[in-house]
Amino acid sequence: MRIDKDLVAASATPLVLAILADGESYGYAILKRVRELSGGQFEWTDGMLYPLLHRLERLGQVKTQWRTPPEGRRRKYYVITREGRKALAEQQRQWAAVSRALNNVWPGGGLLAAVGEA
Repeated sequence: MRIDKDLVAASATPLVLAILADGESYGYAILKRVRELSGGQFEWTDGMLYPLLHRLERLGQVKTQWRTPPEGRRRKYYVITREGRKALAEQQRQWAAVSRALNNVWPGGGLLAAVGEA
């Protein structure tokens, strides 16, 4: 199934913030985690992820640190900030409202039933 680009874009910020709320990470690991969480449905590229991470950094929602792990390759690690946690909580409230509205309009059990996953 192809996910509409607008839906992917709308879900990008809460996905990245939620991943970072679980612990610091670096770009490739975030891309891999998104793929895992979506069951392979989201195939993000560097060109999508890094502008988002840079925007979140400008907004003060993530901070970065260059480090060289024991494996030897220098990486830029991203960490969620207090502002990022506040933004994530707000995103969760907004997505819950969207989910409730969709569950109310789609008959037979709501969102998951509509896509055959209930």
